[in-house]
Amino acid sequence: MKELIDQLKKEADISESQALEAIRIIKEYAKKKLPLFGGAIDKLFDKYAPRQEEDFLD
Repeated sequence: MKELIDQLKKEADISESQALEAIRIIKEYAKKKLPLFGGAIDKLFDKYAPRQEEDFLD
């Protein structure tokens, strides 16, 4: 997840908090579009979430 955050910061020229918000939005979008996989999506994002940001992504 850190790699994705760093890539978003670099390529989109945004702050870390903006990158985290973008990831949260993508997570919620994926859960809406693929409701049967909601639990799996949560587990995936939680598994790779930076420890201090774990609550942010819920």
